[in-house]
Amino acid sequence: MTFYVYLLTTRTHSLFYTGVTSDLEWRIFQHKARLNSGFTAKYNCTKLVYFEEFQEILEAIRREKVIKRYKREWKRNLVESINPEWKDLSEGWYDPREFESYIR
Repeated sequence: MTFYVYLLTTRTHSLFYTGVTSDLEWRIFQHKARLNSGFTAKYNCTKLVYFEEFQEILEAIRREKVIKRYKREWKRNLVESINPEWKDLSEGWYDPREFESYIR
């Protein structure tokens, strides 16, 4: 099984959210559709800008905890190391109409 550590940000890149999941596509859908009330829904933190893959869940959780302790500048550098244009890496994964019934 594959596990993912990922970073989401806002449209203006002012905030970051770090998470871990075994189903990246579904988890990002949940964030974009605001299926869970919480940080990402409150601050519209839905742009996937970074992720890493792991084969062991404990390894992924350890990495998530390390990234969560990073200062904002370090997170920015991490993103720019693989995504210098700050593109939404989940672009094209979903039809925007899929969110219509969820987002109010």
